[in-house]
Amino acid sequence: MEPSHKPLKEWFGYSRRERRSSFILLMIIGLVTGVRYLVPDSRATIEEVQIEIPAAVGERFSFAGSDPLPGRPKSAVNKREQKPLLDLNRCDSASLVALPGIGPVLSVRILKYRNLLGGYARVSQLREVYGLPEETFNLISGRVFADSTAVRKIVINRADFKELIRLPYFDRTEVSAILRYRDVEGRVSGIGELVSNRIISSETAGKVRPYLDFDN
Repeated sequence: MEPSHKPLKEWFGYSRRERRSSFILLMIIGLVTGVRYLVPDSRATIEEVQIEIPAAVGERFSFAGSDPLPGRPKSAVNKREQKPLLDLNRCDSASLVALPGIGPVLSVRILKYRNLLGGYARVSQLREVYGLPEETFNLISGRVFADSTAVRKIVINRADFKELIRLPYFDRTEVSAILRYRDVEGRVSGIGELVSNRIISSETAGKVRPYLDFDN
């Protein structure tokens, strides 16, 4: 009589080696299934991160035959993008408000002072605008410039009291002295003449020099 397990063995059709392999496979499946339920899902989520590479770095680390920064114009890689400077003598109120620290009130004062002067001869004159803090001047001084060729000059040998006193750097005594000197001498030849005759100080001369025309 054949052993009772023989029909079962024949039904499966497994050899001893095959049964051993099947047992190992079942153990591996059970182990993996157990770990999956016992250990929390720790799969990391990969997010797309956009990194902007500075132009200087893009120039140093570039790949042969490829654009250092794909999708960007070469001009943006080769040179730093800079906003154009704002001309104090040709800008409007909207342009000034776009500057850091400049609101509608300060922009109007800057334009009014420009009109009073006849134009800005230098950026440092912004310090003379009423209510403009030194901190604000430091913020905007590097973003503006003054085209001195746009300054409206006063012909000193023909100007009257009203024209000369318009300059905030002159006081009434100095203007009266200039007019008297001109009446006596006939004309003023240069700024140095006014200083040497003690009509105005050298400090005042440095301020008014860009606004006076002695040729006519």
